[in-house]
Amino acid sequence: MRQILILVATVLFLSASAAAQGPGPTGAGIHSSPHFPSNYGPTEWQIAIGYQYNRINMTAVPYNSNGLDASLVRFFGKWFGLEGQLGLGYGTTGTATVPPNVTAKSVFVGAGPRLVHRGHSRIEPWVHGVVGIEYFRFGQAVGLLGSNTALGGVGGGGIDVRLGRRTSVRTEADWLGTRFFLANQRHFQVVTGLVFDF
Repeated sequence: MRQILILVATVLFLSASAAAQGPGPTGAGIHSSPHFPSNYGPTEWQIAIGYQYNRINMTAVPYNSNGLDASLVRFFGKWFGLEGQLGLGYGTTGTATVPPNVTAKSVFVGAGPRLVHRGHSRIEPWVHGVVGIEYFRFGQAVGLLGSNTALGGVGGGGIDVRLGRRTSVRTEADWLGTRFFLANQRHFQVVTGLVFDF
């Protein structure tokens, strides 16, 4: 939990620092600069890549994983898009398994809708829902664990803060759901990274 708070605080600090940039030497505000227009025109495509932290609840004791998150969105209009998402995670189970510290790798691939409020300011809030396949592979077979594939879903949202006409920094928090071993699991995810519009 401490890692999540540090990560979120860092991203919020960087976002606030970027948003708080004042007038330049000529007295012109940041919104009047040609690099930071007051109205960001919507684009058709958006790609994002960043760091992913997961709190996984597959075993009796939750464990942490770190990895990479990437998404590609095709927008249809100003506020609606279809998203494809890839998430890769790596961690160890700690004391959650016997034997302890079993390596755990995960892959999530899915697609779904994204709703975003964009084109009016540097801050763009959004929500999404993604359905796909979740794959876990554990380094040693432990009970039911080993290599498992199941239906998975991601639901949540975030905020993109524009750094320029086509570049943003992202903060995202999601709930992840899976169904392994005829039971439902709930996980938590935080993502931060860069977004590119084209």
